[in-house]
Amino acid sequence: MIESLSRRALSGSSGTYHVHALELAAARERKLKGLNVTVMFLDDTEHTFHVEKRAKGCVLLDQVYQHLELVEKDYFGLQFSEKGCVPINNKPECMRWLDPSKSIKKQLGNCQYPLFFRVKFYVSDPSKLQEEYTRYQFYLQVRRDILEERLHLPPSTACLLASYSVQSELGDYQSDEHGPNYLSHLQLVPGQSEDMEKKIAELHKLHKGQLPADAEFNFLDHAKRVDMYGIELHRAKDNANKDIELGVTSIGLVVFQNKIRINTFSWSKIMKISFKRRQFFIQLRRELSESYDTALGFNMETYRSSKTLWKACVEHHTFFRLHSPKIRRRFPLSLGSKFYYSGRTEFQTVSEVKQRGRLERKFVRSPSKYVVHQTVTPVKMEDKTKSLTMPTRPSRPYDNKVTSLGAKEPRKAWEDDTHLSDDDGGFLEKTLEGPFSPGLAGRVLSYADEEAPSPTTNELYDTPPYSASHSPTSQMVEEGLVTIVLHPDEDGKYGFNVKGGANRDIPDARDLPILVSRVAPNTPADRCTPRLSEGDQIIQINGRDVTHTHHQTVVQLIQEARGSNEGKLVLVIKPNMLYTGEEYEEPPYQYVPVGELIRTPSPSNALEQSMLLLADGIASGALISQYELLYRKHPDLTCDEAVKPKNINKNRYRDILPYDSTRVTLKNASSGDYINANYVNMHITSTDLTNRYIATQGPLQLTTEDFWQMILEESCTHIIMLTPILERGRSKCHMYWPNLGETLTLPNFTLKCTSEETDDSGSIIFRDFILTDVKNDVERQIKHMKYVDWPDHGVPDSPEVFLNFIERVREARQESSAPFVVHCSAGIGRTGVLILMETAMCLIEASEPVYPLDIVQTMRQQRAMMIQNASQYRFVCESVHAAYTQKVVKPRNNITR
Repeated sequence: MIESLSRRALSGSSGTYHVHALELAAARERKLKGLNVTVMFLDDTEHTFHVEKRAKGCVLLDQVYQHLELVEKDYFGLQFSEKGCVPINNKPECMRWLDPSKSIKKQLGNCQYPLFFRVKFYVSDPSKLQEEYTRYQFYLQVRRDILEERLHLPPSTACLLASYSVQSELGDYQSDEHGPNYLSHLQLVPGQSEDMEKKIAELHKLHKGQLPADAEFNFLDHAKRVDMYGIELHRAKDNANKDIELGVTSIGLVVFQNKIRINTFSWSKIMKISFKRRQFFIQLRRELSESYDTALGFNMETYRSSKTLWKACVEHHTFFRLHSPKIRRRFPLSLGSKFYYSGRTEFQTVSEVKQRGRLERKFVRSPSKYVVHQTVTPVKMEDKTKSLTMPTRPSRPYDNKVTSLGAKEPRKAWEDDTHLSDDDGGFLEKTLEGPFSPGLAGRVLSYADEEAPSPTTNELYDTPPYSASHSPTSQMVEEGLVTIVLHPDEDGKYGFNVKGGANRDIPDARDLPILVSRVAPNTPADRCTPRLSEGDQIIQINGRDVTHTHHQTVVQLIQEARGSNEGKLVLVIKPNMLYTGEEYEEPPYQYVPVGELIRTPSPSNALEQSMLLLADGIASGALISQYELLYRKHPDLTCDEAVKPKNINKNRYRDILPYDSTRVTLKNASSGDYINANYVNMHITSTDLTNRYIATQGPLQLTTEDFWQMILEESCTHIIMLTPILERGRSKCHMYWPNLGETLTLPNFTLKCTSEETDDSGSIIFRDFILTDVKNDVERQIKHMKYVDWPDHGVPDSPEVFLNFIERVREARQESSAPFVVHCSAGIGRTGVLILMETAMCLIEASEPVYPLDIVQTMRQQRAMMIQNASQYRFVCESVHAAYTQKVVKPRNNITR
């Protein structure tokens, strides 16, 4: 009994609990219950994520986004294949997107194949991406699309994009470092040849001074203009059983045949999309002038491909066109697919990024294995807190340094954010230094020519190293207004452009607000917190109210700020907090300027590149197809005055009407103040030159006196006529002048023709008039230039004579600062061609890039439908290219700036 008591006493005085063994057992049990999913990233690294078996796709997506520390995450997704194929050669039927609302287990099965991190929604313009790191991911994706031949390029465009890749990867061209074959070890374009490498090398030299961020931005800005940018093609047959391919973009549904785009159905034109088995249908909105069927059907290869295309349409329309996803109510016995897009829209993404502001984040770019011919073994990232090594390019003394902008830890894309505050997220734990990978995007890494970073400064995010007096700052001044203080960079630039303002040439025109039209990356304007953004309205500049100020005055105020008070520029702005896209269709293939604020020291480089693009667009036909997507009349501008009963008969054509905001208003005309004419002002970039025009219709008999009244009131000295009196038996313009030596008498004027001569080609007739104001006894010398070799709705036979005529117009402009009156029959087709051509020649002379589509848009913002058809647009583009290549006009350095 004593022994028994002793044993019980001893047993209660000690104990053992095997914690480690139980932890290992629990970990094994959790591992057996979960799924290990491997994801391949765009820089060819991979990482394995662990998720619960019952987890939905959104859980894995959020882990991937957090792993990358990606802020603008909604543009991206994960692709997988049940058969183990990889996303190459544009075969969407082989790949599927991970659905965030469905179980991972049901979609992936046993997860034996990796998933691929990819861009899902290709942004229509890289300037919409607020984060440089997001643009870098887009750059990696588009470069991969090119090398895997999903994105087909003409040779000249391929060389241009490759040159930007070289600039990003290797930095500035160095003759002592880069030998004659320095590109031979790089895989830049499919079918790479020695001739292509020579062309790429020549273009690479033009990019000197561009940071990797600048080169990547330019890469994306040019890539977005390619027809197949961001498009997955789905094979189908049309109603004639011809093989075609269908694709989905931000602007709508596109149809390709033999890799050439043959049709585009914009979202605003589509009423409904549907599928049934292998058939895919779109129902279009029929316009009054159209006679074709509004329902179009296509036969897809399989039921799966038909549904995949339908789902892509649903997702792209929701993402790019809606403010928020619209979830339809479904009833228990309802038929049809239950699919809907469950993520955030582009509107919501841009809005949140703009509102949250950004913190400084630094990262170093990692070359993909596609850049070098040698195979690079992907690195498995087992632990983000461990120091990793991976194959990277060797350090070079000419590598550019880059600073990238980041933000707090991103929120989950599918959770309800109504309870989240600005304090949600925060900083991640400190990490060790190591080479760049997506998971380590926030770390600060050094280049070969940098000093080693201090061991104490290893935080994930660094405060921008600017002093209080020289850093861009912002503070709230009134409700809804923000004050931003900027200092110019080393090149004397603030980094933004403006548009709008009062028009001094139109007394009664509506004043347009001064808006920020562009913010360049890595500039003072880009580093503001919150960032100065496109669409912000400028209220004050250095204390001066500019709400009713002329555009030229605003530009002058900004320029003057550089020379005083250490260049301090104080802006009071009304933020454009929410992104608002244009209501009209904006084509992605615009030849628009990247801007002088991207690091491009020599303007002639940009001019040469724009000419390469122009030739490329003409040869491929893409330039014309995108012209046809432009709005003909600005949807926000009215023409109310033109349709009033008293003015209807003053219009030659019932649908060619002047905007109210830019129309010429007569002051002393007996018939009223209306005439079918608009002011069109074309500013020449980087100069103080503005070519002023009055674009008008060919006068009618009843508007002849109004026409000469306008000439008198506007102090015009030159009239450019681009139409005959009769054409194909129809009246195109009333003969509003007298024959040589005769006098035309009107109630308030007399007009005498004093001379008339024809040039050697017989294509141009020059006349001199004397216009006499009878009431005030004032005489005016008027010069009349008529171009006769131009068919209506057609184009001249060759550019040579036309370019000679434009040169004569430019010579005449040296004699007068008054607006030139230009008219054809309607005042839009041939008139628009002449204005575009003269503008382009002035830009070439100023060594500025020429983007014809941008010029057309500028004209159409002042008079509707300028340049009437595709043949006219093609002709003027060919004429611009001929003027440059044949040196009809040459870049000058001494032009007034």
